[in-house]
Amino acid sequence: MSRLVAFAAIQGGYKVVSQVEGELERALQTYDASTKVGFGNTAYYLPVIYSLTGMKVETLEDLKKPLEFARGLLPPHLKGANHLPYLGPLLDAGMAGIFAYEIKEAIRMLNDPDFYILQEDPDIDAGKIWVGPADDTILRKRGVEFVDGSAPGFAAIVGAAPDAETAKMIIEDYQKKSLYIFCAANHNGKTAIQQCLDAGMQVGWNTRIVPFGPDISSAVFALGFANRAAMAFGGVQPGDYRKMLMYNKNRIFAFVNALGDVGTEWAVAAAGCVNWGFPTLADTDIPEILPTGICTYEHVVANVSHDEICQKSVEVRGLKINVTEIDIPCAFGPAFEGERVRGGDLFGQMGGGKTQCTELVKMAEMNDIEDAKVEVIGPDIGDMKEGDTLPLGIYVQIAGREFQPDFEPIMERQIHHLINYIQGIMHIGQRDISWVRISKAAIEKGFTLKDIGVVLHAKFHQDFQKIVDKVQITLFTNKDDVDKLTERARAEYKTRDERVDTMTDEDVETFYSCSLCQSFAPSHVCTVSPERTGLCGAYNWMDCKASFEINPTGPNQPIQKGKVLDPVLGRFEGVDEFIKGASKGAIDTYNFYSMVQAPMTTCGCCECIAAMLPSCNGIMTVGRDYAGETPSGMKFTTLAGVMGGGASSPGFVGHSKFNITQKKFILGDGGLLRMVWMPKALKEELYDRLNKRGAEMGVENFADLIADETVGITEEEIMPWLQEKGHPAMNMDPLIG
Repeated sequence: MSRLVAFAAIQGGYKVVSQVEGELERALQTYDASTKVGFGNTAYYLPVIYSLTGMKVETLEDLKKPLEFARGLLPPHLKGANHLPYLGPLLDAGMAGIFAYEIKEAIRMLNDPDFYILQEDPDIDAGKIWVGPADDTILRKRGVEFVDGSAPGFAAIVGAAPDAETAKMIIEDYQKKSLYIFCAANHNGKTAIQQCLDAGMQVGWNTRIVPFGPDISSAVFALGFANRAAMAFGGVQPGDYRKMLMYNKNRIFAFVNALGDVGTEWAVAAAGCVNWGFPTLADTDIPEILPTGICTYEHVVANVSHDEICQKSVEVRGLKINVTEIDIPCAFGPAFEGERVRGGDLFGQMGGGKTQCTELVKMAEMNDIEDAKVEVIGPDIGDMKEGDTLPLGIYVQIAGREFQPDFEPIMERQIHHLINYIQGIMHIGQRDISWVRISKAAIEKGFTLKDIGVVLHAKFHQDFQKIVDKVQITLFTNKDDVDKLTERARAEYKTRDERVDTMTDEDVETFYSCSLCQSFAPSHVCTVSPERTGLCGAYNWMDCKASFEINPTGPNQPIQKGKVLDPVLGRFEGVDEFIKGASKGAIDTYNFYSMVQAPMTTCGCCECIAAMLPSCNGIMTVGRDYAGETPSGMKFTTLAGVMGGGASSPGFVGHSKFNITQKKFILGDGGLLRMVWMPKALKEELYDRLNKRGAEMGVENFADLIADETVGITEEEIMPWLQEKGHPAMNMDPLIG
């Protein structure tokens, strides 16, 4: 290893720690030592410090201890002819610098609380470019993408490219590979984020181009995100630094691109990232660290050309990405799914209340369709003028030896994601309430409606090879044709819904596992039954059945439920046997229909978390979109921190929104009538279903009896209201016997 690298990193460590010591001293002279500090709406304090040391930083005074710890990590300066290996001192100096940078950012947010906008997307018009550290709501939402593989990793870009077009080329390359791009620091006052904006790109979490901050210290937010993912989804405990760093090396595929001159402050940040197994690739001539050791392959690679930096980064990190080219004029990939087509960018649209837009997938006989036939019946984009609208009907016919009618809704749901993967095209909704908006930029590249069919044909073949032999797509844009398709589609939707809604757990002998989240939560095994949908909300029993048919070795495996050990709590002999093996002995048993007695395990991807409210003799539930306080005394983020990692926690359980109104929902504890509180937005979303299920249980207008945050956020506040309303939980047997 080059002595120059270690020298620069160690010098940078001393420089950064000393600077931050001065900033902390000034802060202590300005504010009371008990002044609160932190990153906002997170249960993880200052996440790098907390995850690696277990230190909970809540006040200005609390910053002293980790800063002293950082000072203690600094190795002696390199002097004279020193032939010792330099990697150890370099890693220590890097970690000291990372701790100091996190403290620096906490002080910045104290001194200037409006510096970061602290939301998913920046407010460009207001000049608020930098979003700062992600809160736990964003972490949970985006963490799912790292679980299901739609986001295989992230590129941390520090500095700026020589010009906006080069920055756009590099970042779009990463988007095409479905990576997140975390941006920080500036080079001679220029930032990659500003270059993106100059090139007309949209930035923010929704396009996976995340503008963390303008200084190298804000790069620490990327490491904090990685460590919180390990705690939230992988069950890594705070303070277990070795497991934390190994987890990141083996499971969070990330790397650094240093664009611009690498000084000592950048060098110490790069050295810090090596602790995580994250290598650095630079576009300048800097000393390299080529031998393997901490990172999978090389640690620091220099002189990487801009047109090769994306592929080289992926190679050096050891990240496997399957990139498939699709013959359309626009870029394509999951990174574009969050892109918005706003008013000024809009060329034309279909649906969204302006016209009818309907989607239908149907099984076809092999000889009745022609593979790869994509036909537009009616006007296409070339017949539109800017601002025009068209009706749209997307009719997909699929033939396959293994294809079944049960697979139709599974494939239909893919249309939303796949159209959104086209750069410059926005898709909202599904079924007969879809909405497609087409940008001027897409039109300039030559996009036509036929390209939608090209994408669907290619991706259905690529992603569902086992069940798909032929795909034919017809796009209708004449009103009469669209109306006919809509009438047919609505009859199909009704039949499908009735088939799923009427299924019970007693109707089947086979349940299905879902181990999609096990890479992050090793002991978590989700079992999906007709009346117990997956806690993430993405999988029901029919979906898992279809998934197993499509991929017999995949995450959804059949479970013979076997002997019913407890019909009230929902315990099954076959399920017990399966989960004991699948969790490697961590979990022996759980109950499907109880949150009080041995509830199902929970991972950080759950849509909602229910918790007991003993004083109210009932339960509450909260979705991850609600950031406020709850009567349990914990926000969703705190609850998820307790529940994540595959724990079975009596008194708490993760579940989907749909599961709330399924007949077996916590039936062993009294069922839905135990529900005494939920956020107002969630209650409004489920209002009709709550009333329908309540009526089935003998209570009319049940939704109106459930308290929300407008009533109160403590048990003491909501209890009188529940008593006044005559909530049925008030007269039920005690929840805890």
